[in-house]
Amino acid sequence: MSVSLADYRSALTVPGATLPVVFSGIGRLPIAMYSFATLLYVQRVEGSFATAGLVSAGSLVGAAIGSVAQGRLMDRRGPSGVLLVVSTLFTVAAAALVAGIESGAPLPLIVGLAFFSGLVMPAMPAATRALWERLVPSGRLREAALSYEAISLEVFFILGPGLAALLASGPWPGTGTAVAVLATVVGAVGFALTAAVRATPPMRPAGRPTLLGAIGTPGIRTAALTGLGFGLVVGAVELGVPAVATQHGEPWLGGALLSAWSVTSVLVGVLYGMRPWPRALHLRMPVLVTGFGVLVLLMWATASSLPLLIVAMLLAGGLITPQTTGQSLVVDAVAEPGTATEAFGWVVTAITVGAAVGQSLAGTVVEAWGASGAFAVGGFAGVLVGIVLWLRRRTIESPPDVVQLSLH
Repeated sequence: MSVSLADYRSALTVPGATLPVVFSGIGRLPIAMYSFATLLYVQRVEGSFATAGLVSAGSLVGAAIGSVAQGRLMDRRGPSGVLLVVSTLFTVAAAALVAGIESGAPLPLIVGLAFFSGLVMPAMPAATRALWERLVPSGRLREAALSYEAISLEVFFILGPGLAALLASGPWPGTGTAVAVLATVVGAVGFALTAAVRATPPMRPAGRPTLLGAIGTPGIRTAALTGLGFGLVVGAVELGVPAVATQHGEPWLGGALLSAWSVTSVLVGVLYGMRPWPRALHLRMPVLVTGFGVLVLLMWATASSLPLLIVAMLLAGGLITPQTTGQSLVVDAVAEPGTATEAFGWVVTAITVGAAVGQSLAGTVVEAWGASGAFAVGGFAGVLVGIVLWLRRRTIESPPDVVQLSLH
């Protein structure tokens, strides 16, 4: 199914969408900002990247677990109450974290506070994505709305880390963390209090609830696998690009290239949505993940030449938004009724875990074999996950009516 610019405009202007869109934008901006700002904050105070990495990892692990737990609660109880409660807890946890950093509290306590703050950080991506299921009917407008979610999230991933670095360089290194917390709470509370969100009823999952919840569905496990593969590749590249730029004597180029990578992703994502290929989701996702891995391997092969590396990187960036859009569409197609928010939370968790593992593996390889080795890690991981997705493709095959729509 293709999506035009008019479809984006129509989806974003459906009755009840305006205020949720505005507040979700504010609340999702810090998604890539909070942990990075905290990392910079701790590093400036403690003078150690190792300590800062542990604290940042704590918040990321907490967020990975929290997105699933909050998603399940939102499905069962509706999003408004859950978001208001976790926003309150997040404010308290973040304030305690800042107090601990400023007072020189023991590292285990700081890591624990970071973990808890991540756990209760409002799961805005899952909440906003699920709202479109109620506001927008299935078909072209639903796909346009989910594409907007993926594209806007990519924009926030561009802006967040840069804003965090800028604010951390000021007189107080905790400014970035404070701004991220404020934006998250304002966005989440404002979103929760809009009429459209307050009117969202609790959903009872089809069939008998299980301990596994949404991840018990084979299709959702495959959707999470797409997120894991995506995160592995992105995490490795995000570590490798600054390392290669520094190796070439141009450390400033690392941030510029990652920003350009994301900009390319957004632009190509809009164009790709007008005529996606392959059309069928169960074929599209293995192809996109494998292609992503292959293009990152091309970055590995061209790393000795900055101009060629830049070309390969921009080509790879073009496959980012098509993947994140496809992940939302897969959840939309295969999640059991009443489990969509939790299901998307699993995808977010898989991406977060994948990025953390990708960065860790790439960092080890870079130390042992050089900066370009990070791209080998990401590329081979993407190809391997793509092969597994191809073997599992039938678990995310769209229902016959959706397949028929996608072929016209």
